[in-house]
Amino acid sequence: MTKHKIARTPEEAVEQLDALYQASVERLQSALKTFLDGGHPPSEEERQSGAFVYPELRVTYLPDGPPPPVSRAFGKFTDTGVYASTITNPQHFRDYLIEQLSLLQDQYEITIETGPSQVEIPFSYVLDGADDLDMNAASPAELVRHFPYADLSKVDDELPNGLRPSVPGEDKPLSLFEAPRVDYSLQRLRHYTGTPYEDVQQFILFTNYHRYVDAFTAWAIRQLKEDNHYEAFSAAGNVTVTADTPNAHAVVEGAPWRRFQMPAYHLKAPGGRGITLVNIGVGPSNAKNITDHLAVLRPQCWLMIGHCGGLRHSQRLGDYVLAHAYLRYDSVLDEDLPLSVPVPPIAEIQIALEEAVASVSGDTGEALKARLRTGTVATYADRNWELRYAQQARRINQSRAIAVDMESATIAANGLRLRVPYGTLLCVSDKPLHGELKLPGAANLFYQRSVSEHLAAGLETIEILKKDEGAALHSRKLRSFDEPPFR
Repeated sequence: MTKHKIARTPEEAVEQLDALYQASVERLQSALKTFLDGGHPPSEEERQSGAFVYPELRVTYLPDGPPPPVSRAFGKFTDTGVYASTITNPQHFRDYLIEQLSLLQDQYEITIETGPSQVEIPFSYVLDGADDLDMNAASPAELVRHFPYADLSKVDDELPNGLRPSVPGEDKPLSLFEAPRVDYSLQRLRHYTGTPYEDVQQFILFTNYHRYVDAFTAWAIRQLKEDNHYEAFSAAGNVTVTADTPNAHAVVEGAPWRRFQMPAYHLKAPGGRGITLVNIGVGPSNAKNITDHLAVLRPQCWLMIGHCGGLRHSQRLGDYVLAHAYLRYDSVLDEDLPLSVPVPPIAEIQIALEEAVASVSGDTGEALKARLRTGTVATYADRNWELRYAQQARRINQSRAIAVDMESATIAANGLRLRVPYGTLLCVSDKPLHGELKLPGAANLFYQRSVSEHLAAGLETIEILKKDEGAALHSRKLRSFDEPPFR
């Protein structure tokens, strides 16, 4: 294999990585075409030579003494040594890679190198852009026999889960996710959201009702005609509209978004500084699924703006719940993040959410305090948990929970696990323990009054967070003592 090359600057490193990656992809696509057209499969020697491998990024930091103390949450070394990670699609991650490398280079004396890794790119990840491949010309078994494939037995989350400690004498991880794990999630994002993963923005909102999609779509299309930094709107069903698109709302509504399990909508801005909304539907399984995959894009934050059941007599329909703690009865993350691990609130997001509600609602002082309640949210996997209220009442009372839903704890816990800042602002849509059930007539009236304001509060929160460029979001409380240098 070719030796690694030194890169003098982060920009040069990304260019080298991209050249290596594109060469591997082209060789793999060419070999697939040859085989599918009746030719020979790639030889063992060709594969052993590294013809189809991901590029590798290496950073060496070997000072005379220990690393100096650095207070920020990322872009720092906790130990000396050689750090390495495989990289996929370097051009898409260009800004991220340059930012992370620049932080290290500015603070430390490091050597940056790029070269081929020993990990092959699965053939299923290079099919896009290769329209001349007749995939029906060979069986999956034949392709797996001759070409690198997505062997999921070798893809896991042991590193973010804290189950892969550094081994003396071996390279340390440079980032949380290796290339095969990233590619796995990028493909899943297309499948579930109905949009290109390239369109996902750095600030993400989750909701569990399509009415929020309608409101977001209308707001986003209006933004395109305003004097701001937004430039296009990408919607589920793989459609994109701009300020010049005739009848843009009908184009978005007419797209086949119903085919996708968790449709996404992206108001795009340069540098990915726009806003993504994902309708994750109802339940913790979807919440874990989508956050598992979005995490590889390293977003600045994700926020849950869904509905909840209010658990207190004093709450009214339309009141807000700002979660500062979670009861995790959702179960889906128990094996990855033990229930004994606390999920702390992110102060910067909590403050921004409260400021946003005050700004949008116009409430202040006691009026704001009456409308916006801070407390514990219980997240269940069972929508009909209240049918077992006698068994649940003690835990709810002991925890002082003020609201119940099916997604928020999952999203927050996965944010902690995968180092993505998180927050939750819920709107009380029913009070199941106090006789105010979510019935069709009352629900429709509630939706008409609450959705626009609730969404506006979420959007205003993001605008507040953007002003800080996200630097303060990445709290050190998200990082362990043995972290990769990259965010």
